[in-house]
Amino acid sequence: MPAEGKKKTVSSSPERRSELLGVAAEVFAELGYNATTVRKIADAAGMLAGSLYYHFDSKESMLDEILSTFLDELWAGYDAVLAADLGPRETIEALVVESFREIDRHRAAVAIYQKESKYLSAQPRFMYLAESQQKFEKAWLGTLERGVAAEVFRADLDVRLTYRFVRDTVWVAASWYRPGGLHSPDEIARQYLSMVLDGIALGSGHP
Repeated sequence: MPAEGKKKTVSSSPERRSELLGVAAEVFAELGYNATTVRKIADAAGMLAGSLYYHFDSKESMLDEILSTFLDELWAGYDAVLAADLGPRETIEALVVESFREIDRHRAAVAIYQKESKYLSAQPRFMYLAESQQKFEKAWLGTLERGVAAEVFRADLDVRLTYRFVRDTVWVAASWYRPGGLHSPDEIARQYLSMVLDGIALGSGHP
């Protein structure tokens, strides 16, 4: 017998599941995990709450699929960058571009991750969130340290502070970015990298 709050599901098409997960992600991002109910997701999807159980057994299952799909895609991109044997600056640039592309693909999932990961990662089902965060930190800190050692980045660079700044200023874009807007994710990444790596002020010798 299914656990309380869960019901037996039947198979549904990948397209329908993806559509419902997209709706659920927006509701989770707006209301937060604890305030989100299956009924609220169903209302947003224009269906009865009972009908949603034909596709998913719980809101926890929906959130798990939303976050794991986002992280699987993120790490597919990150791992490709890290395996490409690029220089430190080029690696940072490629990671930032990949990050903004993931925000474009999974904006709501990124917003959920930012708000809920600390709470969720304490639950057995979502322990992979903490593992992903550790892997993420290692990738960025390692690249920054490699850049300092190669004299590509300043010797006095506080790599941990820099990592936190870059991490937070990149991913906070999920709070304002909307797919299909004036700027593509690659254009936003280029502007961001220009500000972070080259600054915004003209040199003192500029007329």
